[in-house]
Amino acid sequence: MVSVGRVARAHGNRGRVIVNPDSDFVEDRFRPGNVVYVRHGDRIDRLSIRDVRFHQHRPIVAFDEVVTMTEAEQLASAELRVPMETLERLPAGVFYHHELIGCRVETVEGAMVGTVSGVEGDGGVYRLVVEGGSAEILVPLVDAICVRIDLAAATITIEPPEGLLELNPPPRRRGGAGRRARFGRAAGSAGPGGEAEV
Repeated sequence: MVSVGRVARAHGNRGRVIVNPDSDFVEDRFRPGNVVYVRHGDRIDRLSIRDVRFHQHRPIVAFDEVVTMTEAEQLASAELRVPMETLERLPAGVFYHHELIGCRVETVEGAMVGTVSGVEGDGGVYRLVVEGGSAEILVPLVDAICVRIDLAAATITIEPPEGLLELNPPPRRRGGAGRRARFGRAAGSAGPGGEAEV
């Protein structure tokens, strides 16, 4: 299962919820008739989208199974997921976050850098968050640096510019791994991950 969003809070008194989307395909993913899944303890519930409207790029969703404000409030902070097999096939050179998370990162000379623990960014340039021992390194996800991504071998080969690996690491952060995202690796310009693409 892959995360496509998280319920922010109930909206109104008719069982609607506001969703913080975690997908690059928000309008396709949150469409009437589509299904998402949410975990309640040991139980996984299926929720069918009855209606949706958007406000400031966030979906306000009505589910068939949620009809009261109290039921909607119980969904607050719930992660909405979909089966991995429902993800769209991406073009060559474009990857989902969850495909990159867990990959080993090494230099073209074969030196181990670390393991991808997350992906940051939205829109322009994405960065791999690489855990290398006690340090966290941000590696821009661009063709000039990430020269080879081999998902079958779970390996990303980088050719870092001078000083990149020696930079002081930023403070440790958690989260952000729950998107299904597509990462576009244009010249010069994801354990479960989210539905965003890079």
